[in-house]
Amino acid sequence: MFWKKKGDEMPTRDEVLAELSKVKGPDLEGDIVSLGLVSDIFISEGRVIFSITVPAERAQGLEPLRQAAEKVVGKLPGVEKVLAALTSERKAGALPRPPEGGAPVRPAPAARDAANVPPPMQGRAQAAEPAAAKPGVPGVKSIIAVASGKGGVGKSTTTCNLALALQANGLKVGVLDADIYGPSIPRLFRVSGRPEPVSGRILKPLEGYGIKVMSMGFLVDEETPMIWRGPMVISAITQMLREVAWGELDVLVVDMPPGTGDAQLTMAQNVPLAGAVIVSTPQDLALIDARKGLNMFRRVDVPLLGIVENMSYFLCPDCGGRHDIFGHGGARAEAEKLGVPFLGEVPLDMAIRESSDAGTPVTVTAPDGPHAAVYRDIAARVWAEIERNRDDGHRAAPRIVMES
Repeated sequence: MFWKKKGDEMPTRDEVLAELSKVKGPDLEGDIVSLGLVSDIFISEGRVIFSITVPAERAQGLEPLRQAAEKVVGKLPGVEKVLAALTSERKAGALPRPPEGGAPVRPAPAARDAANVPPPMQGRAQAAEPAAAKPGVPGVKSIIAVASGKGGVGKSTTTCNLALALQANGLKVGVLDADIYGPSIPRLFRVSGRPEPVSGRILKPLEGYGIKVMSMGFLVDEETPMIWRGPMVISAITQMLREVAWGELDVLVVDMPPGTGDAQLTMAQNVPLAGAVIVSTPQDLALIDARKGLNMFRRVDVPLLGIVENMSYFLCPDCGGRHDIFGHGGARAEAEKLGVPFLGEVPLDMAIRESSDAGTPVTVTAPDGPHAAVYRDIAARVWAEIERNRDDGHRAAPRIVMES
């Protein structure tokens, strides 16, 4: 991101386009505006964000074009931050042009499979690298994704308390809020403000309760809707992951958006994930979607660290009786059925809800209480799975001896 001092007024969309029209197109013919390459312009309180559509195979070589676009917009009065994302959209099923007088060229099976991936994920799917080739994040030893098949199951609350519990268990922890459309981490950690630049495009994360935190919620207002297409989401997540000075961390916990879309695919294909934690409530409808999340991570070779059953049961504060409002044991049964670890049950409790809404997580306000103990147990199981997977990966292959 390009940073400069904020002025008094924000430019209009036409003023942004006027500046961008000064940037030459990919082949130095025309400009990026007249060529129709600029889209998704977002302007709000000192921030300008936009997309530049380029051929997928040329994206790396056109990085100077992106930087030039950020620079010209950054000179406009009132602009504090600029984010330009190179995006590409390929036509599904398009065949290469046949040679002169020749028959149509048929794509290889792998190319046909990639063509069936809906845009804007095609370029990512075709460029997927083997797990061993995925570059890590400097200083970060392990990255885990906390995901759910659907919204409303308490995934972000689980992410927050899991991260704090990992910290309570003696680890250095960071949290990346990858839920671009509905960032909750700033409120859960009671953190606000703007990330400061460290050097160049690198930002300094904010901190909450000793945990380093980065979220799109720090860059846009809480009530501002993010009306972005997939490529912009992918670019934003990649930048928040790789252009942040995370420092030395034992684990970076990523709060994923619900579902199985662009964000999940981006993380799975571009980052060496140590594993994924799936959050579900006990009822059948939630488990159907949780199963989809599990299967998605399996298909992209991400280890499954286990399932958390959130809102598992309710203990009445008046009578002391237990009530299984959403049913009970569904996530445990699903974990056994699918052969993945069951990490634990988190009760439906007003203290968890109230502390989360207030930005004072229960693992901080009542570290010796029963709810904090539940999260610490879950954190211990998660870390044990990470270390077990790491040991399995480092274990030498068996030696095969051929006897004549």
